[in-house]
Amino acid sequence: MHVYEVLKRPIVTEKTMIATDDFNKVTFEVDMRANKLQVKDAVETAFDVDVVDVHVMVMPAKTTRRGKQIRIRQPKWKKAVVTLASGDSIQLFEGV
Repeated sequence: MHVYEVLKRPIVTEKTMIATDDFNKVTFEVDMRANKLQVKDAVETAFDVDVVDVHVMVMPAKTTRRGKQIRIRQPKWKKAVVTLASGDSIQLFEGV
């Protein structure tokens, strides 16, 4: 998998912005096939920062019911929380 195919989009919510400001952690939606090492390489290459730690989790699918049928409203996806070194920051998240 190519380095620029790993990161899909940043996750921008109140909770992730607090983590960015207080703990220097940035959250991304990543490709389902990506592992921690690929996420670390992708962030370091794309944003020219030092990555200290990476946590990866799979968010479950959201379903709905219509009688006996169960439909998937939103498929499962993978999220990565990346901890940056103490002096680094990503300009994408500054002032948001």
